[in-house]
Amino acid sequence: MASKANPDAGKAPTSTRSLWKGAISFGLVHVPIALFSATDESDLNFKMLDKRSMDPVGYKRINKKSGKEVSMDDIVKGIEWEDGQFVLLSKEEIEKAYPKTTQTIEIEAFIPIDEVPFVYLEKPYYTAPINRGQKVYALLREALAETRKVGVAKVVIANKQHLALLMPCGPALILNLLRWGGEIRSYEALQLPPSGVKEAGIKDAELNMAKQLIKEMTATWSADKFRDTFHDQVMKLVEDKAKAGHVEQVEKIGADAVARSPSNVVDLTELLMRSMRGGAAAAPAKKALPAKKSATKKPAPKKAPAKLRRAA
Repeated sequence: MASKANPDAGKAPTSTRSLWKGAISFGLVHVPIALFSATDESDLNFKMLDKRSMDPVGYKRINKKSGKEVSMDDIVKGIEWEDGQFVLLSKEEIEKAYPKTTQTIEIEAFIPIDEVPFVYLEKPYYTAPINRGQKVYALLREALAETRKVGVAKVVIANKQHLALLMPCGPALILNLLRWGGEIRSYEALQLPPSGVKEAGIKDAELNMAKQLIKEMTATWSADKFRDTFHDQVMKLVEDKAKAGHVEQVEKIGADAVARSPSNVVDLTELLMRSMRGGAAAAPAKKALPAKKSATKKPAPKKAPAKLRRAA
């Protein structure tokens, strides 16, 4: 069975707006899924307003030396190479370095869940099956739960490559973005006590007393017991002032960003069944319709992504 642990998100509403659509991929298996935010940020978003007109106040691009505003046409991007020395990169050079968007969560290995240090966990997302992918989604979830394994994967979201863990949690498969290995600082230079009871100079009586205290304070996990009190107090103050009529009308500037349109993903449930039976590795490709004759020469069609060509 899948893990019965169920994340208590502090009763935040479920997000039904998909952020990304693609597939989980390992070997010949593709699980078509959509990605949903699993968190509801509690940071207070204070907006700057002009008290004379109640207009929103934005941030200007200011030259830190002259104090003057700089136009976008006069701004270039650079990376500091040595102290005070920068290497400039053009927009085209930066775009070439962007990872290729594949719409695929590519699992590279399965590892025991106990081997993942919590310090690497960064941001969770829910995945949900789409395009008749429920059966193979459930199969992967149950297999991971039974073996207590998680999938280590790479995924590109919004032109940024991430390392991630795919792990079962209740009825869902959670994609938890990880920090890269080079982003975690070493603790070797810190003055930490040595590991081990004897090595740290701990007496048996002291250890037993600490164990007893831990036992007395042991409880079950509930996210509702641990809330951001500053956020709650400020929002209570906002609610009270709003009910008292202390509300100012502010004109909205700009529009919300629209999620990127995802590409189509092949449903390979049948391919999974064939792989388990040791049969053919690929489904037969559909015959292309004959092109209509035209006086003007049409450009050649773009090749399908490598993942889809391999599965076709």
